[in-house]
Amino acid sequence: MTDSTAYTPPTVWTWNKANGGRFANINRPISGPTHDKDLPVGRHPLQLYSLATPNGVKVTVMLEELLALGHAGAEYDAWLIRINEGDQFGSGFVAVNPNSKIPALLDRSGAAPVRVFESGAILMHLAEKFGAFLPTGLPERAECLSWLFWQMGSAPYLGGGFGHFYAYAPTKIEYAIDRFAMETKRQLDVLDRRLAESAYLAGPDYTIADMAVWPWYGALAKGQLYEAGEFLQVHEYTHVLRWADQIASRPAVQRGRMVNRTWGQPSSQLAERHDAGDFDTRTQDKLAPSS
Repeated sequence: MTDSTAYTPPTVWTWNKANGGRFANINRPISGPTHDKDLPVGRHPLQLYSLATPNGVKVTVMLEELLALGHAGAEYDAWLIRINEGDQFGSGFVAVNPNSKIPALLDRSGAAPVRVFESGAILMHLAEKFGAFLPTGLPERAECLSWLFWQMGSAPYLGGGFGHFYAYAPTKIEYAIDRFAMETKRQLDVLDRRLAESAYLAGPDYTIADMAVWPWYGALAKGQLYEAGEFLQVHEYTHVLRWADQIASRPAVQRGRMVNRTWGQPSSQLAERHDAGDFDTRTQDKLAPSS
């Protein structure tokens, strides 16, 4: 083992912020706001507060897919939440998502605003609201929701587990990396076996299950997440790769992946999105859009 230091948990755990590593400033053992800050509100029915992490991409892909189908009511403002700067702990954001995690959606299309938080819940809300990307037949719907919730349950192993210890932890711990690498490869195998028998996760049609899983496992399979492609030998999962490429070729997916993105090639960034025309200007000048 690379970490031979014995550790005995204390009788009572106490928070040591210095042990937080790269994300020490965004993690803490208490909830609630740290400062007063109202959220901005744009002119569209849907107000999204997010960042282009895999969980955020799920929702912007869904919104762009709905618009591509002609659902004008899916027009949205996407406001950038800088999690490394603590935007998620502002009082306005906490009012929309008491868990202080992106993404968070405020649906203002009705008589009173409706808050929706957790990415899977937002996908379901939008699918049911617009009658799209969620099958209506009982077997197909059950299959779709099973894969959707599979992703929601698996994400802590891939993101908080493998991703944290492999890419971000201040100390490389062999046991932790081995444990979560094993589970991540098992999950990739689960997906690969399913996609060997089905074009998409829920069956022959593209659904919110694919939108939820693709930003995580599609990016991982293409070597775009944690730079772990070689380590995990992702080339072995040929059916996942086929599916990942198929989804990545969709224009709405390409647009959705850009929204609230502030890293990578400038042409891949659209820090905030307030109109479809914003895609014509993709760089960080959208950090402070004009009103």
